[in-house]
Amino acid sequence: MTHRFNPTILREYDIRGIVGDTLTEADAYALGRTFASLASDEGARRIAVGRDGRTHSGMLEAALVRGLTEGGIDAVLTGMGPSPMLYFATHYLDVDGGIQVTGSHNPADYNGFKMLLQGRSVFGQEIQALGRRSAAGDWTTGNGNTEEVHIREAYVDRLVADFSGKPFRVGWDAGNGAAGPVLDELIERLPGQHFAIFTTVDGRFPNHHPDPTVEKNLEHLKQLVADKGLDFGIAFDGDGDRIGAVDGKGRVIWGDQLLMILAEPVLKEHPGATIIADVKASQILFDRVAQLGGIPLMWKTGHSLIKSKMKETGAPLAGEMSGHIFFKHRWYGFDDALYAAVRLIEAVGASGKSLTEIMDAMPQSVATPELRFQVDEVRKFDIVDEVRDRLSSDGSKVDATDGVRVSTADGWWLLRASNTQDVLVARAEAADQTGLDRLVAQIDGQLAKSGVERIEAAH
Repeated sequence: MTHRFNPTILREYDIRGIVGDTLTEADAYALGRTFASLASDEGARRIAVGRDGRTHSGMLEAALVRGLTEGGIDAVLTGMGPSPMLYFATHYLDVDGGIQVTGSHNPADYNGFKMLLQGRSVFGQEIQALGRRSAAGDWTTGNGNTEEVHIREAYVDRLVADFSGKPFRVGWDAGNGAAGPVLDELIERLPGQHFAIFTTVDGRFPNHHPDPTVEKNLEHLKQLVADKGLDFGIAFDGDGDRIGAVDGKGRVIWGDQLLMILAEPVLKEHPGATIIADVKASQILFDRVAQLGGIPLMWKTGHSLIKSKMKETGAPLAGEMSGHIFFKHRWYGFDDALYAAVRLIEAVGASGKSLTEIMDAMPQSVATPELRFQVDEVRKFDIVDEVRDRLSSDGSKVDATDGVRVSTADGWWLLRASNTQDVLVARAEAADQTGLDRLVAQIDGQLAKSGVERIEAAH
Protein backbone atom coordinates (compact mmCIF):
# COMPACT_ATOMS: atom_id res chain seq x y z
CA MET A 1 0.00 0.00 0.00
CA THR A 2 1.07 3.57 -0.65
CA HIS A 3 -0.54 6.87 0.29
CA ARG A 4 0.15 10.39 -0.96
CA PHE A 5 -0.53 13.31 1.38
CA ASN A 6 -1.73 16.63 -0.02
CA PRO A 7 1.62 18.51 0.01
CA THR A 8 0.02 21.60 1.62
CA ILE A 9 -0.53 19.73 4.91
CA LEU A 10 3.16 18.82 5.37
CA ARG A 11 4.07 22.02 7.20
CA GLU A 12 7.32 23.19 8.77
CA TYR A 13 6.40 22.39 12.39
CA ASP A 14 3.55 19.90 12.12
CA ILE A 15 0.96 18.38 9.80
CA ARG A 16 -2.16 20.53 9.42
CA GLY A 17 -5.05 20.90 7.00
CA ILE A 18 -8.79 21.34 6.49
CA VAL A 19 -10.70 18.21 7.51
CA GLY A 20 -12.58 16.58 4.65
CA ASP A 21 -10.66 18.67 2.14
CA THR A 22 -6.85 18.58 2.42
CA LEU A 23 -6.83 16.30 5.50
CA THR A 24 -8.82 13.04 5.73
CA GLU A 25 -9.28 9.94 7.85
CA ALA A 26 -7.13 8.09 5.30
CA ASP A 27 -4.33 10.59 5.91
CA ALA A 28 -4.51 9.94 9.67
CA TYR A 29 -4.27 6.18 9.08
CA ALA A 30 -1.35 6.60 6.66
CA LEU A 31 0.46 8.90 9.10
CA GLY A 32 0.08 6.21 11.79
CA ARG A 33 1.58 3.57 9.47
CA THR A 34 4.40 5.89 8.35
CA PHE A 35 5.24 7.14 11.84
CA ALA A 36 5.24 3.51 13.04
CA SER A 37 7.91 2.62 10.48
CA LEU A 38 10.01 5.70 11.36
CA ALA A 39 9.69 4.82 15.06
CA SER A 40 10.60 1.17 14.43
CA ASP A 41 13.76 2.24 12.55
CA GLU A 42 14.86 3.97 15.75
CA GLY A 43 13.94 1.08 18.04
CA ALA A 44 10.86 2.85 19.43
CA ARG A 45 7.98 0.60 20.51
CA ARG A 46 5.46 2.69 22.49
CA ILE A 47 3.93 6.02 21.43
CA ALA A 48 1.61 8.21 23.54
CA VAL A 49 -1.39 9.65 21.67
CA GLY A 50 -3.55 12.59 22.77
CA ARG A 51 -6.16 14.79 21.10
CA ASP A 52 -7.67 18.26 21.39
CA GLY A 53 -11.38 19.07 21.64
CA ARG A 54 -12.22 19.57 17.98
CA THR A 55 -15.29 17.81 16.64
CA HIS A 56 -13.22 15.57 14.34
CA SER A 57 -10.25 14.88 16.64
CA GLY A 58 -11.70 11.57 17.91
CA MET A 59 -12.19 10.28 14.36
CA LEU A 60 -8.65 11.25 13.32
CA GLU A 61 -7.20 9.81 16.53
CA ALA A 62 -8.91 6.43 15.94
CA ALA A 63 -7.53 6.22 12.39
CA LEU A 64 -4.06 7.28 13.55
CA VAL A 65 -4.03 4.63 16.27
CA ARG A 66 -5.18 1.96 13.82
CA GLY A 67 -2.22 2.91 11.61
CA LEU A 68 0.26 2.88 14.48
CA THR A 69 -0.84 -0.53 15.79
CA GLU A 70 -0.99 -2.13 12.33
CA GLY A 71 2.55 -0.79 11.90
CA GLY A 72 3.60 -2.73 15.00
CA ILE A 73 3.65 0.14 17.54
CA ASP A 74 1.87 0.10 20.93
CA ALA A 75 -0.35 3.18 21.39
CA VAL A 76 -0.81 4.63 24.88
CA LEU A 77 -3.94 6.80 24.81
CA THR A 78 -3.88 9.80 27.16
CA GLY A 79 -7.29 11.10 26.03
CA MET A 80 -8.45 14.64 25.42
CA GLY A 81 -6.27 17.43 26.73
CA PRO A 82 -3.92 20.26 25.81
CA SER A 83 -0.82 19.54 23.69
CA PRO A 84 1.50 20.17 26.67
CA MET A 85 -0.25 17.36 28.60
CA LEU A 86 0.74 15.00 25.78
CA TYR A 87 4.29 16.43 25.83
CA PHE A 88 4.32 15.81 29.60
CA ALA A 89 3.16 12.22 28.97
CA THR A 90 6.29 11.60 26.87
CA HIS A 91 8.40 12.40 29.95
CA TYR A 92 6.14 10.87 32.59
CA LEU A 93 5.14 7.59 30.94
CA ASP A 94 7.35 4.79 29.68
CA VAL A 95 6.99 5.76 25.99
CA ASP A 96 9.39 6.56 23.14
CA GLY A 97 7.46 9.50 21.66
CA GLY A 98 4.04 11.02 21.21
CA ILE A 99 1.51 12.42 18.76
CA GLN A 100 -1.13 15.03 19.57
CA VAL A 101 -4.12 15.34 17.24
CA THR A 102 -4.70 19.11 17.16
CA GLY A 103 -5.60 22.04 14.95
CA SER A 104 -3.87 24.31 17.48
CA HIS A 105 -5.27 27.87 17.15
CA ASN A 106 -6.63 27.42 13.60
CA PRO A 107 -10.35 27.76 12.74
CA ALA A 108 -12.73 24.93 13.68
CA ASP A 109 -12.53 23.10 10.33
CA TYR A 110 -8.75 22.57 10.66
CA ASN A 111 -6.95 19.73 12.37
CA GLY A 112 -3.54 18.13 12.36
CA PHE A 113 -0.76 16.36 14.24
CA LYS A 114 2.17 17.47 16.42
CA MET A 115 4.79 14.73 16.68
CA LEU A 116 7.64 13.84 19.03
CA LEU A 117 10.09 10.94 18.85
CA GLN A 118 12.96 9.96 21.15
CA GLY A 119 12.90 13.33 22.93
CA ARG A 120 12.82 15.58 19.84
CA SER A 121 10.17 17.36 17.78
CA VAL A 122 9.60 15.81 14.37
CA PHE A 123 9.65 18.85 12.05
CA GLY A 124 11.03 20.40 8.87
CA GLN A 125 12.81 17.89 6.66
CA GLU A 126 11.60 14.97 8.81
CA ILE A 127 7.98 15.84 7.96
CA GLN A 128 8.84 15.96 4.24
CA ALA A 129 10.57 12.57 4.67
CA LEU A 130 7.38 11.14 6.23
CA GLY A 131 5.53 12.25 3.08
CA ARG A 132 8.05 10.49 0.83
CA ARG A 133 8.00 7.33 2.98
CA SER A 134 4.20 7.17 2.80
CA ALA A 135 4.16 7.69 -0.99
CA ALA A 136 6.70 4.86 -1.32
CA GLY A 137 4.64 2.59 0.95
CA ASP A 138 7.70 2.04 3.13
CA TRP A 139 5.65 0.66 6.02
CA THR A 140 6.33 -1.85 8.76
CA THR A 141 3.67 -4.42 9.65
CA GLY A 142 2.84 -5.70 13.10
CA ASN A 143 0.24 -6.02 15.77
CA GLY A 144 0.58 -3.29 18.38
CA ASN A 145 -1.56 -2.99 21.51
CA THR A 146 -3.58 -0.01 22.77
CA GLU A 147 -4.07 1.00 26.37
CA GLU A 148 -5.72 4.00 27.99
CA VAL A 149 -3.92 5.96 30.69
CA HIS A 150 -5.34 8.81 32.78
CA ILE A 151 -2.63 11.39 33.33
CA ARG A 152 -4.55 14.63 33.87
CA GLU A 153 -4.21 14.48 37.63
CA ALA A 154 -0.49 13.68 37.44
CA TYR A 155 -0.04 16.59 35.05
CA VAL A 156 -1.87 19.04 37.34
CA ASP A 157 0.14 17.71 40.32
CA ARG A 158 3.35 18.43 38.41
CA LEU A 159 2.19 21.92 37.34
CA VAL A 160 1.97 22.99 40.99
CA ALA A 161 4.59 20.64 42.48
CA ASP A 162 7.10 23.37 43.40
CA PHE A 163 4.80 26.40 43.22
CA SER A 164 5.73 29.22 45.59
CA GLY A 165 3.50 32.09 44.50
CA LYS A 166 1.37 34.62 46.34
CA PRO A 167 -2.42 34.70 46.28
CA PHE A 168 -3.81 36.91 43.50
CA ARG A 169 -7.27 37.43 42.03
CA VAL A 170 -6.98 36.09 38.50
CA GLY A 171 -9.34 35.76 35.53
CA TRP A 172 -8.88 32.88 33.08
CA ASP A 173 -10.21 32.24 29.57
CA ALA A 174 -9.77 28.76 28.11
CA GLY A 175 -11.62 29.73 24.90
CA ASN A 176 -13.53 26.40 24.83
CA GLY A 177 -10.19 24.79 23.92
CA ALA A 178 -8.63 21.58 25.17
CA ALA A 179 -7.01 23.22 28.23
CA GLY A 180 -10.38 23.87 29.94
CA PRO A 181 -10.73 20.73 32.10
CA VAL A 182 -7.08 20.94 33.21
CA LEU A 183 -7.59 24.62 34.07
CA ASP A 184 -10.64 23.78 36.20
CA GLU A 185 -8.46 21.41 38.26
CA LEU A 186 -5.43 23.71 38.30
CA ILE A 187 -7.23 26.70 39.84
CA GLU A 188 -8.49 24.48 42.68
CA ARG A 189 -4.84 24.05 43.68
CA LEU A 190 -3.67 27.66 43.39
CA PRO A 191 -3.87 30.22 46.21
CA GLY A 192 -5.97 33.34 45.71
CA GLN A 193 -9.32 33.74 43.94
CA HIS A 194 -9.87 32.48 40.42
CA PHE A 195 -12.62 33.15 37.89
CA ALA A 196 -12.55 30.96 34.79
CA ILE A 197 -14.67 31.34 31.64
CA PHE A 198 -15.22 29.05 28.62
CA THR A 199 -13.61 25.98 30.22
CA THR A 200 -16.19 23.67 28.61
CA VAL A 201 -14.54 22.05 25.61
CA ASP A 202 -16.41 22.86 22.40
CA GLY A 203 -14.63 22.33 19.09
CA ARG A 204 -16.93 24.82 17.35
CA PHE A 205 -15.49 27.65 19.51
CA PRO A 206 -18.85 29.40 20.04
CA ASN A 207 -17.59 32.34 22.13
CA HIS A 208 -14.50 33.53 20.32
CA HIS A 209 -11.63 32.14 18.28
CA PRO A 210 -9.02 30.53 20.58
CA ASP A 211 -5.95 32.58 19.61
CA PRO A 212 -4.86 34.87 22.46
CA THR A 213 -2.30 36.72 20.34
CA VAL A 214 -5.12 38.52 18.49
CA GLU A 215 -6.40 41.32 20.72
CA LYS A 216 -10.08 41.02 19.77
CA ASN A 217 -10.09 37.45 21.15
CA LEU A 218 -9.23 38.87 24.60
CA GLU A 219 -12.36 41.05 24.89
CA HIS A 220 -14.20 38.60 27.20
CA LEU A 221 -11.14 38.30 29.44
CA LYS A 222 -10.71 42.10 29.63
CA GLN A 223 -14.38 42.41 30.56
CA LEU A 224 -14.03 39.75 33.29
CA VAL A 225 -10.97 41.52 34.77
CA ALA A 226 -12.80 44.87 34.69
CA ASP A 227 -16.13 43.58 36.09
CA LYS A 228 -14.54 41.77 39.04
CA GLY A 229 -11.64 44.18 39.61
CA LEU A 230 -9.07 41.40 39.16
CA ASP A 231 -5.28 41.68 39.38
CA PHE A 232 -4.79 40.26 35.87
CA GLY A 233 -6.14 37.80 33.33
CA ILE A 234 -4.69 34.80 31.44
CA ALA A 235 -5.91 33.16 28.22
CA PHE A 236 -4.95 30.03 26.29
CA ASP A 237 -5.11 29.01 22.64
CA GLY A 238 -7.03 26.01 21.31
CA ASP A 239 -4.49 23.39 22.40
CA GLY A 240 -2.96 25.13 25.42
CA ASP A 241 0.59 25.72 24.19
CA ARG A 242 0.25 29.51 23.72
CA ILE A 243 -0.51 32.02 26.45
CA GLY A 244 -2.03 35.50 26.34
CA ALA A 245 -2.43 37.90 29.27
CA VAL A 246 -3.88 41.25 30.28
CA ASP A 247 -3.03 43.39 33.30
CA GLY A 248 -5.48 44.93 35.80
CA LYS A 249 -6.15 47.80 33.38
CA GLY A 250 -6.92 45.38 30.55
CA ARG A 251 -3.71 46.13 28.63
CA VAL A 252 -2.43 43.17 26.60
CA ILE A 253 0.91 41.78 27.75
CA TRP A 254 2.58 40.54 24.56
CA GLY A 255 4.86 37.51 24.32
CA ASP A 256 8.11 39.44 24.62
CA GLN A 257 6.79 41.41 27.63
CA LEU A 258 5.79 38.15 29.35
CA LEU A 259 9.29 36.85 28.72
CA MET A 260 10.81 39.96 30.35
CA ILE A 261 8.75 39.29 33.48
CA LEU A 262 9.44 35.54 33.52
CA ALA A 263 13.19 35.95 32.90
CA GLU A 264 13.89 37.92 36.07
CA PRO A 265 13.47 35.12 38.66
CA VAL A 266 15.18 32.62 36.33
CA LEU A 267 18.25 34.84 35.96
CA LYS A 268 18.35 35.39 39.75
CA GLU A 269 18.84 31.63 40.11
CA HIS A 270 21.00 31.25 37.01
CA PRO A 271 23.11 34.39 36.53
CA GLY A 272 24.60 34.61 33.05
CA ALA A 273 22.15 32.12 31.52
CA THR A 274 21.06 32.38 27.88
CA ILE A 275 17.47 33.53 27.28
CA ILE A 276 16.15 32.95 23.75
CA ALA A 277 13.47 34.94 21.91
CA ASP A 278 12.43 34.91 18.27
CA VAL A 279 13.30 37.58 15.70
CA LYS A 280 9.90 39.25 16.11
CA ALA A 281 10.61 40.20 19.75
CA SER A 282 11.22 43.76 20.91
CA GLN A 283 14.73 45.17 21.32
CA ILE A 284 13.51 46.19 24.79
CA LEU A 285 13.42 42.47 25.74
CA PHE A 286 16.97 41.74 24.56
CA ASP A 287 18.25 44.85 26.38
CA ARG A 288 16.39 43.84 29.55
CA VAL A 289 17.84 40.31 29.56
CA ALA A 290 21.34 41.79 29.27
CA GLN A 291 20.56 44.28 32.05
CA LEU A 292 19.46 41.38 34.29
CA GLY A 293 22.82 39.70 33.67
CA GLY A 294 21.63 37.17 31.09
CA ILE A 295 22.80 36.49 27.56
CA PRO A 296 20.02 37.44 25.10
CA LEU A 297 19.88 35.27 21.99
CA MET A 298 17.73 36.10 18.98
CA TRP A 299 16.64 32.98 17.09
CA LYS A 300 14.34 31.82 14.30
CA THR A 301 10.55 31.85 14.75
CA GLY A 302 8.96 28.39 15.20
CA HIS A 303 8.48 26.24 18.30
CA SER A 304 10.47 23.28 16.93
CA LEU A 305 13.41 25.52 15.98
CA ILE A 306 13.42 27.23 19.38
CA LYS A 307 13.37 23.86 21.23
CA SER A 308 16.39 22.68 19.21
CA LYS A 309 18.29 25.89 19.99
CA MET A 310 17.50 25.57 23.72
CA LYS A 311 19.03 22.09 23.77
CA GLU A 312 22.11 23.35 21.97
CA THR A 313 22.68 26.38 24.25
CA GLY A 314 21.36 25.00 27.56
CA ALA A 315 18.97 27.97 27.84
CA PRO A 316 16.62 27.68 30.85
CA LEU A 317 13.91 29.84 29.22
CA ALA A 318 12.80 30.86 25.74
CA GLY A 319 9.77 32.50 24.18
CA GLU A 320 8.11 33.71 21.03
CA MET A 321 5.94 36.74 20.25
CA SER A 322 3.20 34.23 19.42
CA GLY A 323 2.88 33.29 23.10
CA HIS A 324 4.85 30.02 23.08
CA ILE A 325 6.89 30.04 26.32
CA PHE A 326 9.45 27.28 26.94
CA PHE A 327 10.76 26.59 30.45
CA LYS A 328 13.67 24.22 30.92
CA HIS A 329 14.17 25.73 34.39
CA ARG A 330 12.22 23.40 36.77
CA TRP A 331 10.35 22.01 33.72
CA TYR A 332 10.98 19.93 30.58
CA GLY A 333 11.81 22.50 27.90
CA PHE A 334 8.53 22.28 25.97
CA ASP A 335 6.05 25.10 25.35
CA ASP A 336 3.28 24.94 27.93
CA ALA A 337 0.84 27.81 28.49
CA LEU A 338 -0.54 26.32 31.72
CA TYR A 339 2.93 26.06 33.23
CA ALA A 340 3.84 29.54 31.96
CA ALA A 341 0.71 30.84 33.73
CA VAL A 342 1.81 29.27 37.01
CA ARG A 343 5.27 30.81 36.62
CA LEU A 344 3.75 34.21 35.76
CA ILE A 345 1.82 34.18 39.04
CA GLU A 346 5.07 33.32 40.83
CA ALA A 347 7.09 35.99 39.03
CA VAL A 348 4.58 38.76 39.78
CA GLY A 349 4.55 37.73 43.45
CA ALA A 350 8.36 37.70 43.61
CA SER A 351 8.57 41.18 42.07
CA GLY A 352 6.78 42.77 45.02
CA LYS A 353 4.69 44.77 42.54
CA SER A 354 1.34 44.28 40.84
CA LEU A 355 1.36 43.20 37.20
CA THR A 356 -0.15 46.60 36.37
CA GLU A 357 2.79 48.35 38.09
CA ILE A 358 5.24 46.12 36.21
CA MET A 359 3.57 47.12 32.94
CA ASP A 360 3.58 50.82 33.92
CA ALA A 361 7.35 50.64 34.49
CA MET A 362 8.15 48.98 31.15
CA PRO A 363 9.99 51.13 28.60
CA GLN A 364 7.49 52.44 26.06
CA SER A 365 7.89 52.02 22.34
CA VAL A 366 5.57 52.17 19.37
CA ALA A 367 5.37 49.18 17.08
CA THR A 368 3.41 48.09 14.05
CA PRO A 369 1.23 45.02 14.19
CA GLU A 370 2.43 42.28 11.83
CA LEU A 371 2.28 43.68 8.30
CA ARG A 372 1.56 40.98 5.75
CA PHE A 373 2.41 40.98 2.04
CA GLN A 374 0.89 38.38 -0.25
CA VAL A 375 3.63 37.04 -2.55
CA ASP A 376 4.22 34.18 -4.94
CA GLU A 377 5.24 31.09 -2.90
CA VAL A 378 8.13 30.52 -5.33
CA ARG A 379 9.44 34.08 -4.85
CA LYS A 380 9.02 34.55 -1.11
CA PHE A 381 12.50 33.51 0.03
CA ASP A 382 14.18 35.17 -2.98
CA ILE A 383 12.63 38.54 -2.12
CA VAL A 384 14.07 38.38 1.41
CA ASP A 385 17.50 37.53 -0.10
CA GLU A 386 17.26 40.48 -2.51
CA VAL A 387 16.42 42.88 0.33
CA ARG A 388 19.29 41.51 2.44
CA ASP A 389 21.79 41.86 -0.41
CA ARG A 390 20.73 45.46 -1.15
CA LEU A 391 20.98 46.43 2.52
CA SER A 392 24.31 44.70 3.08
CA SER A 393 25.81 46.52 0.10
CA ASP A 394 24.77 49.92 1.45
CA GLY A 395 26.28 49.27 4.90
CA SER A 396 23.07 48.85 6.93
CA LYS A 397 23.20 46.98 10.24
CA VAL A 398 21.50 43.68 9.36
CA ASP A 399 20.85 40.50 11.37
CA ALA A 400 20.04 37.60 9.04
CA THR A 401 19.11 34.94 11.65
CA ASP A 402 15.63 34.50 10.18
CA GLY A 403 14.86 36.85 7.31
CA VAL A 404 16.24 40.38 7.66
CA ARG A 405 16.24 42.42 10.88
CA VAL A 406 17.58 45.94 10.39
CA SER A 407 18.66 48.26 13.22
CA THR A 408 18.73 52.04 12.75
CA ALA A 409 18.88 55.07 15.04
CA ASP A 410 15.05 55.03 15.07
CA GLY A 411 14.70 51.38 16.13
CA TRP A 412 14.41 48.22 14.06
CA TRP A 413 12.36 46.53 11.37
CA LEU A 414 12.00 42.91 10.34
CA LEU A 415 11.08 41.19 7.09
CA ARG A 416 10.79 37.41 6.90
CA ALA A 417 9.05 34.76 4.83
CA SER A 418 6.29 32.83 6.62
CA ASN A 419 7.08 29.12 6.92
CA THR A 420 3.41 28.24 6.69
CA GLN A 421 1.84 30.64 4.15
CA ASP A 422 2.67 32.40 0.89
CA VAL A 423 3.23 35.72 2.66
CA LEU A 424 6.04 37.95 3.78
CA VAL A 425 5.68 39.25 7.33
CA ALA A 426 7.11 42.58 8.47
CA ARG A 427 7.20 44.39 11.79
CA ALA A 428 8.82 47.59 13.05
CA GLU A 429 9.43 49.21 16.45
CA ALA A 430 10.65 52.69 17.31
CA ALA A 431 10.79 55.12 20.22
CA ASP A 432 8.10 57.35 18.69
CA GLN A 433 5.61 57.54 15.81
CA THR A 434 7.83 59.70 13.58
CA GLY A 435 10.64 57.14 13.86
CA LEU A 436 8.17 54.32 13.18
CA ASP A 437 6.91 56.06 10.04
CA ARG A 438 10.51 56.29 8.78
CA LEU A 439 11.05 52.56 9.42
CA VAL A 440 7.82 51.54 7.67
CA ALA A 441 8.81 53.73 4.70
CA GLN A 442 12.08 51.75 4.52
CA ILE A 443 10.15 48.46 4.44
CA ASP A 444 7.79 49.71 1.73
CA GLY A 445 10.75 51.09 -0.23
CA GLN A 446 12.69 47.84 -0.13
CA LEU A 447 9.67 45.76 -1.10
CA ALA A 448 8.79 48.15 -3.95
CA LYS A 449 12.30 47.54 -5.35
CA SER A 450 11.40 43.83 -5.41
CA GLY A 451 8.01 44.52 -6.98
CA VAL A 452 5.83 43.90 -3.90
CA GLU A 453 3.01 46.09 -2.55
CA ARG A 454 1.45 45.92 0.88
CA ILE A 455 -2.16 44.73 0.60
CA GLU A 456 -3.42 44.59 4.16
CA ALA A 457 -2.31 45.16 7.70
CA ALA A 458 -3.34 42.28 9.93
CA HIS A 459 -2.29 41.68 13.49
